[in-house]
Amino acid sequence: MKRNWTGAFQIAAVYVGTVVGAGFATGREIVEFFSRYGFIGFIGILVSGYLLVALGSKLMRLAVWAKTETYEEFNEFLFGRVAAKIINILMLLMLLGVTSVMMSGAGAVFKEQIGVSSHYGVITTIVLSVIVMAVGTKGLFAVNTFIVPAMIAFSLFLMILSLDNPGLKDAFFKMDDDSISWRGFISPFLYIAFNLGLSQAVLVPIAAEVRDDWTIKWGGILGGIALTLILFSSHLTMVMLPNLETYEIPMAAVMLRLAAGFHWIFVGIVYAEIFTSVIGNIYGLERQLRKYLPLNTMTITAGIFIVSYAASLIHYGTLLSFLYPLFGYVSLAFLVLLWAKPMPVKKK
Repeated sequence: MKRNWTGAFQIAAVYVGTVVGAGFATGREIVEFFSRYGFIGFIGILVSGYLLVALGSKLMRLAVWAKTETYEEFNEFLFGRVAAKIINILMLLMLLGVTSVMMSGAGAVFKEQIGVSSHYGVITTIVLSVIVMAVGTKGLFAVNTFIVPAMIAFSLFLMILSLDNPGLKDAFFKMDDDSISWRGFISPFLYIAFNLGLSQAVLVPIAAEVRDDWTIKWGGILGGIALTLILFSSHLTMVMLPNLETYEIPMAAVMLRLAAGFHWIFVGIVYAEIFTSVIGNIYGLERQLRKYLPLNTMTITAGIFIVSYAASLIHYGTLLSFLYPLFGYVSLAFLVLLWAKPMPVKKK
């Protein structure tokens, strides 16, 4: 069998680009689930890394085996037809909520880093997303294939600069009452449940188009490894930031302190990552809603953007801190069933 490494890397790039959204790229999501817990947060990253590799790949391979093309069909495969109706309604609301967070994050980048109204960031994101959506799947692949390596490179660059900081050891091994709370131990599972639960909106239709088991398997493995690397390097960088929970975009604050000359380039990369996640979510939502609404792609996409824009007017940090953990709890059942579902014997 011919091994399609190019296809595997493309799937890995889409996987990373889907997960690395507004919260991940800005650092807020990593602070919320990991860095605020000190050393326990690092243990959580190791657990999350394993689950990202194992379950990301498994999700896509199961989707192909079960011949599903949307996250609704995949949830029917996991939960059964009756329970899936409730789960899919929740998933639809969650995707809209997360897309709103992405929009709000784009606005936060423009407001905090550029000093202009957040509305410019949201409107710019909508216009660019419509252009890429008109191209289709090829546009999704192309954007992620370019942006994801840049994000990984900057994360590693910041980590290398952070290694010389004399306070790194104390910050990394910090253990306080908040670190050892039950929230610190459950955070990695909430994080993976939330991210994989929502990523299926993109990963399932992508896997359905690729279909080759070897390509999908290694795409999931490579994507999970890349995500773990970004998680660890970002965490190692941000644990030294004083009052890290007060920043809207902590990664940009770190860059400004460690390598001010690259600050604007990094802000551009952060925005680009937010943009890729918006595209991924819209792509998944549009594919799902098209089954129920007798409308064309652009009309459905416009409706999604209107709803997301309205919700994005809520403060970015508040929106993320409330919705992301909540969606994590909602998605725990998905994580458990995905873990428990056995991989089928390979067909001849």
